[in-house]
Amino acid sequence: MRTTVGWQLDGSTATLQRTPLKRRDLRPDDLAVRVDYCGVCHTDLHVLGSHDGEGGPPLVPGHEFTGVVTETGSGVTRFSAGDPVAIGNIVDSCGECAMCRAGQENYCHAFPTLTYGGADRQDGTTTLGGYSREYVVRDRFAYPLPAGLDPAAAAPLLCAGITVWEPLRALGVGPGSRVAVAGLGGLGHLAVKMAVALGADTSVISRSPGKADDVRRLGAHALIVSTDPEQMAAARNRFDVVIDTISAPHDLGPYLRLVAMDGTLSHLGHLEPVTVEVMDLLVGRKKLSSAGSGGRPATAAMLAFCADKGITADIELLPSALVNEALDRLRRNDVRYRFVLDMSDLD
Repeated sequence: MRTTVGWQLDGSTATLQRTPLKRRDLRPDDLAVRVDYCGVCHTDLHVLGSHDGEGGPPLVPGHEFTGVVTETGSGVTRFSAGDPVAIGNIVDSCGECAMCRAGQENYCHAFPTLTYGGADRQDGTTTLGGYSREYVVRDRFAYPLPAGLDPAAAAPLLCAGITVWEPLRALGVGPGSRVAVAGLGGLGHLAVKMAVALGADTSVISRSPGKADDVRRLGAHALIVSTDPEQMAAARNRFDVVIDTISAPHDLGPYLRLVAMDGTLSHLGHLEPVTVEVMDLLVGRKKLSSAGSGGRPATAAMLAFCADKGITADIELLPSALVNEALDRLRRNDVRYRFVLDMSDLD
C-alpha cells in the first residue's frame, strides 16, 4: 500500500482532521496523482451531515480536483509523469452496460464507483476522496487538463461544471435559446457562463437583488428577483430552458411557470423528493427533467469547451488546513462562488 495524508472525518469531533491515509499500489491501468487543488461541493456537506462518523467507513470528501501525474501503471499509455490532469466524481464503472457503452458512465446500470464513499470494484475498499495529497485512479477516469486553464479555478468544473454542462447540451442550448438559471451559486454561476458562451439569451433568477452586478459581470442579460411577484409574472412562459440549481427545498411551480411551450425545467440542485402540480406541466406541454454529472466523452468535451472559451469557476482559494472553516461558511452560503482547497500545505 502507498501512504499519503488527507482530511478525514473524526467522529468524536464531527470535524475533518489531518490523518494518514492509505492508497492502493498501482494496478496496470492506474495513475498516481498529486492533488494540488480540490473544490468544496455542497455534496460534501450533505455526506458529512449524514455519515456515521463513529461506526461507519472512513470518510475523506472531495470529488472535483486537479493535480499532476507522479507515476503510471505498467499498461498506461495516455499519460506520463508530469502531466496535469483533472478528476471528477466518478472513478470507475462496469464498462459493459448500455449506459457505459454509450459513454454515459454516470448512469452505469451497476452504479458508478464514486470518488469518495464508493466501493472499489476490485477489492471492495471504500474510496477516499480528493481532500488529500495523493489519489490513485484508473486512467480512463482522469482527464488531461487543457493548457490555459488555471488549475485551481478549473477544479470545480469536474463536478459543478459537468453537472450543468450535461443538461445544457442535452437540451440543445445554443444561439437563439432563451435560458434562465435559478440560483447563483457554485453550479449556477457556471451554468450562466456556459449558457452565455453557447450563445443563449441568458437570465438569472435569484432572491437577491444585490447580485445584479454579478449577473452583468457573468454575461447574463437580466436578473429576475424571485421574491418580486411582478417580475415573476412578467417572465411567465419566457424561457426554453430553466436550469434550477437551488440546493434548498423549494416549490417548482413558480419556475415551471417561467418555462415556454414545449420547454424544460432541469432540476439539478436539490436531490430530494419533490411535488409537482400536473397542471404546471400540462399548460404548455412543459417537461421536468434532471441530470447528474457526466460520462467520459461529455466531460472531455466540457473541458475543451471551457479551455476554448476561457471558462473557469469564480473561486476563493484557501489552504486546506481551513477546510472546516470553508465547510462552515458554505453551510451559511458565505461564498462567491466556490471554495477551492490548496492541498500543498499537506506536504
